Amino acid sequence: MTWEFSPFLQFATELILILTVAKLGGYLSTRLGQPSVLGELLAGILLGPSLLNINGLTIITNPQELNSFIRELGELGVLLLMFLAGMELHLTELVKNFRVSVRIALLGVMLSFFLVGFVTYAATGGMSQAIFIGLALSATSISISAQTLLELKVLKGRVGLALLGSAVVDDILVLAMFSIVTAISDGKNGWVSIGELLVRLAAFLVLALATGRWILPRLTRWVTRRLPGYGAVTYALVVLLVFGVLAEWLGGISAILGAFLAGLMFSRLEEKVAVEPGIRALTYSLFAPVFFVSIGLQVDLHLIRTESLILLGFLVLTAVGGKFLGAGLGARWAQFSWQQAAQVGSGMVPRGEVSLIIASVCIAQGLIDSGIFSAVIGAVIITTLITPLLIKVTFTPTSNGKSENVEMSRSETK
Repeated sequence: MTWEFSPFLQFATELILILTVAKLGGYLSTRLGQPSVLGELLAGILLGPSLLNINGLTIITNPQELNSFIRELGELGVLLLMFLAGMELHLTELVKNFRVSVRIALLGVMLSFFLVGFVTYAATGGMSQAIFIGLALSATSISISAQTLLELKVLKGRVGLALLGSAVVDDILVLAMFSIVTAISDGKNGWVSIGELLVRLAAFLVLALATGRWILPRLTRWVTRRLPGYGAVTYALVVLLVFGVLAEWLGGISAILGAFLAGLMFSRLEEKVAVEPGIRALTYSLFAPVFFVSIGLQVDLHLIRTESLILLGFLVLTAVGGKFLGAGLGARWAQFSWQQAAQVGSGMVPRGEVSLIIASVCIAQGLIDSGIFSAVIGAVIITTLITPLLIKVTFTPTSNGKSENVEMSRSETK
């Protein structure tokens, strides 16, 4: 008897495998003291062409179409992740420590960008690839650092607050640079086109901020009072998609930044408590695991040649060194001690969601090849793995005392 799977059954079967292996990988990762995203990435590599290759199963008759649909689900996961990242911000604390955060983030991003970009250009000879890989490996993921600092009971200290603020500024800076570079690489070159892009970007930001300041609070209050059940969650999904569409259509930038701004606008609303649990459940139960696994599915270890391994080694060295030195010097600029600067530098080392997002956009648009993409994913995984060790080495027992809990605002007055 021959079993024939309809397109829906093929999709459902693949989704069962993706979600099951992703959550199992995330669970094992957290049990080993690592963030769940690492396990979900590794799950994607396991299910991809490197090992099991689920798209090669006999029941899959149209792997290209199925792959495309999985990627679209992953794209929604990206927007939801950035929306949640915006919702988690504490604007008052961020504004209070803005100058410190900017100094740390700016030097960390710039040094990482130039070092990683130089290594990529030397290895490939491609300027565009060097720029995009430099940007991808310039964004910090604070999740693993925050988890480690929480275990050490210093997350709310001076260094912890600096890391939280700097990671936010870091991501905004990298996403803005990426959006502008992507628009220019699409053929928009010359000062006139760049000026047009900046005008469109300014128009979008003005519209988004004005909507968030005057329209969104009243509209959200009206919706949450009248829509029963999860109507408020549906409303929030519509808002983040509208912001994403406007970001690309009007602002000429990535929809990612639009979703982030939508979350930022929601973070100041009282109705946030009615929206966030539903969005978080939807994101981390379905869309985020699909996104992280879809990244791993695009990694083919068979394509990593000797040259790619050498590139991976240099990417890791420059990614770690650029952040450690750049963010550390930024901390010194902000009147931190040398030890605190080393702690800040260590906490800014890991790469995560934003790096993966940029890399996935680049591979989808043909801006980088598969070998470089696999090397970038490898660099993300390695920086994630070594961060807890770096933090635990730089945080000696004597640094866990009162000196770490000095208010950040004190450094602002110096």
